[in-house]
Amino acid sequence: MASETPIHVVIEKPLLNSIPAQLVPDFDPTYVEYYNKYNAGRLATHQVPIESYRADPFKYTIAYGRELVPNDGVKMTDQRCPVDGGEITVRVYEREGSSSASAPRKPVYINYHGGGWVFGGLPTDHDFCKRIVRALDCVVFDVDYRLAPEYKYPIPVEDCVAAFHWIRDQKVDEFNLDLSRIAIGGCSAGGHLSAVVAHVCRDAGIPLALQILSVPVTDLHVFSRDGPIRPDQPYPSYNDLADTQPLPRERMEYFHKAFLGTPRPDHLENDWKVSPILAPNFAGLAPALVITAEMDVLRDEGEAYGAKMKEAGCEVDIVRFKRAPHTFMLLDAILDSGKQYNEVTLAALKKTFKL
Repeated sequence: MASETPIHVVIEKPLLNSIPAQLVPDFDPTYVEYYNKYNAGRLATHQVPIESYRADPFKYTIAYGRELVPNDGVKMTDQRCPVDGGEITVRVYEREGSSSASAPRKPVYINYHGGGWVFGGLPTDHDFCKRIVRALDCVVFDVDYRLAPEYKYPIPVEDCVAAFHWIRDQKVDEFNLDLSRIAIGGCSAGGHLSAVVAHVCRDAGIPLALQILSVPVTDLHVFSRDGPIRPDQPYPSYNDLADTQPLPRERMEYFHKAFLGTPRPDHLENDWKVSPILAPNFAGLAPALVITAEMDVLRDEGEAYGAKMKEAGCEVDIVRFKRAPHTFMLLDAILDSGKQYNEVTLAALKKTFKL
């Protein structure tokens, strides 16, 4: 009797952290190409023990697609800003030879980087800060606030508020700043921090010329106190794009826990500095440019936040970038949306600064 030929069953599974097949057609194909080449199958930073990441961040950080901006003509200095319990670094970008006391006072842009309040730092927006200075004759301050989980809420928020006041109160003459032309901005967690600072400024009667909120986190109360997403959360993008990349819902759940603690303390239940969309008053906020990405779980809450500002009578432009991932502004060397982001933000700053 002839022996039977063994049957081999092949089971195919997607690589770790792959873009779901049903979402692939909705992304910019260039992004899909690069993501599949460099990210799919590799651990994301939130999947690495934080102690391992802190010990060797370059081992776990995947970086590509950023257009490098030359240092030519840009002067950079690091200064130490006092905060409660210590100091943080603030990097200052200005044009070479622009600090003359006899020169006209310069407009100001204060940047708060993204990274889920856990990752990121001065390298995150280094090229963007240089780009602003080279395009516009202004002074840029990039705030290296302390990070969770080592420094949980409210420390990152308080650091950013303290840095704003330090720049405004102590750096005016040193950098020849025009306090009537201060803009702030940031991406993702940096958008959240910028939104909070804008409310603080309004409440204190401090003039603010513009807030640029890019793919901002505005509502962390979509998560239950123990971490999982609430079934009654109001944003379709959190369900429709739950497994999107590079910021799936799982990663946002991680950031929520790292930033606020697990379980989230009871006293934060209605804290608007955790979720700026819960702020009791939206009237009189600084003009805003709210930027969202079509393929981002944060898309709908960012647009809802902009809508609340509009309803309160604030000047708001809401721009959604089609087919774009959460990190599209960091991919300006390869994505058209990244290049357009630079154009849109620089145009908004130029108009605000009257340059």
